[in-house]
Amino acid sequence: MTNIIFNGQTDIGRVRSTNQDSICLAPKHNFFAVADGMGGHNGGDIASQMSVKLLKQYFEKIETTDDPIKTLKTSIKQVNSGIYQHAQKNEELIGMGTTIVSAFVSNNKIYMANIGDSRAYLFKNNQLFQLTKDHSLVQEKLNLGIYDREAAKKDKQKNVLVRTVGFEEKVEPDIYQFKYQSGDVIMLCSDGLHGKVSDPDILYLLASELQNSKNTTEEELKKCVSRLIEQANNNGGNDNISVILMKIL
Repeated sequence: MTNIIFNGQTDIGRVRSTNQDSICLAPKHNFFAVADGMGGHNGGDIASQMSVKLLKQYFEKIETTDDPIKTLKTSIKQVNSGIYQHAQKNEELIGMGTTIVSAFVSNNKIYMANIGDSRAYLFKNNQLFQLTKDHSLVQEKLNLGIYDREAAKKDKQKNVLVRTVGFEEKVEPDIYQFKYQSGDVIMLCSDGLHGKVSDPDILYLLASELQNSKNTTEEELKKCVSRLIEQANNNGGNDNISVILMKIL
């Protein structure tokens, strides 16, 4: 079993009246996830909380993980089905959904599943790499070359998602994988962080808090997560903020 230290926190922010983010910490199964719910009334809360509950139940039941990609895909599809069916039975919840970005460590690799605009990053050798691509209208425009990233920041539709978990009957997650090395740090976060704190500032905070990454402790990871959330709040905090840091030993 891979040795991992980690810390995860979620924060309501400074503007919202409820926290529609949820995090999943399942270290016994080397599985972690961030979910950012959406949907009027209390639909977002329910969708993200259901996703975390169903993901934990799924990984507690599986006996083998010979095919990590299939495992991750199945986990997302089962969550999608559960949320969608729950909404169909409750008219006021129809249309609710959630983003999910998850990381599963298996067979000397990290496998990530992504739907929506929550993200996975790699912090390595004092550099920050975005590992996932958003399923957003802005990302679609970037893919088409309509504008660059600077212009994208000003798009009034930057929060419009084109793919979520639970909104439609079927969904297909994007899967990413890479072979990890000792010292690698993976960050999972909702757009409450990356939408308010720039990548260079995220890198600065990670680098300053985890200077000696070879000897990073869980307490240092906790402090770093808290500082990232604090910075998002200092920059406005107009959304819920969730961050998970995982360090491969």
